[in-house]
Amino acid sequence: MATKPSPRLLTVAAAQMGPNQLADPREKILGRMLKLLNDAASQGAKLVVFPELALTTFFPRHQIDDPVKKAEFFELESHDNPHGVVDSARAKPLFEKAKELGTDLYVGYAERWTDESGKVTDYNATIYYSASAGRVIAKYRKVHLPGTKEPVEDKTGRGVEQQLEKRYFSPGNFGFQAFRAPDLVTGAVKAGSLATGEAGANGAEGKGDPIIGMIICNDRRWSEAWRCYGLQGVELVLDGYNTTSYAPQYDGTPEEQEAEALFHHHISCQGGSYTNACFSVNTAKCGVEDGGGLIAGTVIYDPNGHVVAESKTKDDELVVATIDLALCRKGKERVFAFEKHRRVEHYGRLVGQVGVEEPPLLD
Repeated sequence: MATKPSPRLLTVAAAQMGPNQLADPREKILGRMLKLLNDAASQGAKLVVFPELALTTFFPRHQIDDPVKKAEFFELESHDNPHGVVDSARAKPLFEKAKELGTDLYVGYAERWTDESGKVTDYNATIYYSASAGRVIAKYRKVHLPGTKEPVEDKTGRGVEQQLEKRYFSPGNFGFQAFRAPDLVTGAVKAGSLATGEAGANGAEGKGDPIIGMIICNDRRWSEAWRCYGLQGVELVLDGYNTTSYAPQYDGTPEEQEAEALFHHHISCQGGSYTNACFSVNTAKCGVEDGGGLIAGTVIYDPNGHVVAESKTKDDELVVATIDLALCRKGKERVFAFEKHRRVEHYGRLVGQVGVEEPPLLD
């Protein structure tokens, strides 16, 4: 009989945010985030996941041509200061409080990056801040940007500026690199234990510090992103999102579109968690923001695709759960034991082809 893995317990919190209006002062938004962080820590959370673009409104719904106004939404980072958001006056108190509380953070924001040559590139980004390390230990830049560069027309011929991410951001260039976060679970096996044999007869798989992957919003719909993390043994995927509940250029009433958007959101997160045998924490910014609706649906899924906990409102709300990362082993050692069942010789089309290429027409 297989030995049941030892528990690896971790209390996580999805810090759902209600709308950030365009006119809201940054101090007001930061104050709400600090309250969520404090409340999460008081409930024992060791990791708090905030939404995509948590520090601002979802400004890609607007066509902003004034470079000065546009710059207000971005945090400045560079080769010399790769994690400038942590020291930004508009966000620094959040990270200082996280360190004080001993709580790790996932925070989504707009990044303005200046490379060594002086070239400036804008990204939809998120960072992972480790409280015990007192610094950022991972950054991710959104790969799958939805929408268009220019406004589209709705069914009446009016211009719609609802989703202009391609206008404001470049696709992320970091790929999907998993990482380990320190001091989240007790008894984590360390690298030195392998040499001494302390890891045990079955090695260190599933016994070390948690393996984490980060995605942003639309990335969750792409199974390639999840599988890249799954192949690194990911145990916890963190996902912040701002997802439109109604797009007037498409068919359906606002109620019908919102229901379908929530359905697609859930099957993406549920399927990604199940097929890669990992937990996922998926956090919304939601409600009516600058006149545009955003879905809620904040949810934590387990490695079998079951809901652990979910939100009930479209406002600031904490979704807190204690999860056992040892539960990931079941899927990773059975149905999704990749080393036993994957057939990479047949997957070339996945990386060698971008668009659809249909089979030839029949005679």
